[in-house]
Amino acid sequence: MAPHEIRRPFKRRPISDQQKRRELSLIRQTQHRSDAQQRARNLASSVISLQSSSPDVDPEILSEAVPELVGTESESSSFDVRQASRLRGPEARKWFAKQLMLPEWMIDVPDNLSQDWYVLARPAGKRCFVVSSDGTTVSRVRNGSTLHLFPSALPGGARKKGASGPANSYSILDCIFHESDQTYYVIDMVCWRGYSLYECTSEFRFFWLQSKLAETGACDPPSVYHKFRFSVVPFYNCDQSGLHSAYTGSLPYVRDGLLFYNKHAHYHTGNTPLVLIWKDESCSQYVIDTDNNGEVPNQQHIVLELQEEGKLVTSDDPPVPFSCLNADFVKQSGLSSGSLIRFAIGDGGLKCVDGRFEKAYLQYIGVSNRARAFADSYSKIMFQYMARHSPLKVEDLASTISPEDQQDKPPEVEMSD
Repeated sequence: MAPHEIRRPFKRRPISDQQKRRELSLIRQTQHRSDAQQRARNLASSVISLQSSSPDVDPEILSEAVPELVGTESESSSFDVRQASRLRGPEARKWFAKQLMLPEWMIDVPDNLSQDWYVLARPAGKRCFVVSSDGTTVSRVRNGSTLHLFPSALPGGARKKGASGPANSYSILDCIFHESDQTYYVIDMVCWRGYSLYECTSEFRFFWLQSKLAETGACDPPSVYHKFRFSVVPFYNCDQSGLHSAYTGSLPYVRDGLLFYNKHAHYHTGNTPLVLIWKDESCSQYVIDTDNNGEVPNQQHIVLELQEEGKLVTSDDPPVPFSCLNADFVKQSGLSSGSLIRFAIGDGGLKCVDGRFEKAYLQYIGVSNRARAFADSYSKIMFQYMARHSPLKVEDLASTISPEDQQDKPPEVEMSD
């Protein structure tokens, strides 16, 4: 894809109301007045609470949290840390997964892509929170298990002489650990030296991340008090040049798709349409879901959650109803409300009318793997379906950016070590 190539206007697919959800999310976040500082403190406490454990701590144990109270718009200051040890298995995984900001899959090109969005090349690896506090640093993946327990140059991240900052200070970074070069690639900053960034825009968080992280020496090579190197992922204005750089530019890590951040988005825990992920075969090894053998199945498989009266829904908030199971079948199969069930999409496919999902032709496979915490999201199901039948191509993205969008724009900012 040439960086300034002029393309025909992209005709938006009438397949989703993702743009409407984006607009509603922006409105909702301006009305939201939760205690972001308390949220950051609770998350930091839950991540580091097992800091004395070995890195191989049981992934089924999460030592602090109440799923219903943390990371939601109904968050309460009555968070009870004493209930921490009660969380096990799926409950622990569900809580921890909800603390990360999870992108929707791009099934509709956003309006004002070049003005209101950043684009970055997502590193391949394990998504995790990294928290530094009280002389140690710990990283935890989405299921709550410890990835690494280590000293770092992050504020409060190592026990050494001359360390500065208040004793109760902590920092939280949203990272992807890249195995081949043993590097934590930072994609977002949630909290810095006890200052919460939840309700700051992406534009501010990225600027803060760029200016603050390098000051600590966290981007330096590993040393006695700094076991793993950190590196900031380059981000670009999503104009023709920026899209080209993210899609084809040289990188020190393996690329696994593109991430798009709305510049006005706050750090919203859980799924959000203000952060999008997009993939094709040129920028990701894993575009279409594979089975346990690493093979692409003939039919698309999806996982839905069973609710009362046999309703099958996605993991979205609010959930999207996809189908319904007969009460007799539910009883005979031993299923119950909350069960995660795997289906194949049959020959009839997915039917959408006027941009809204209407019907799915599903074939029952069985109960999902017990290690799974959530059903699939609506956007993932639709993206996977489009990838098999009518994929959203990089040319489609580029064609929405007109040459006029390039004029009078400030130069893109590339964040580097």
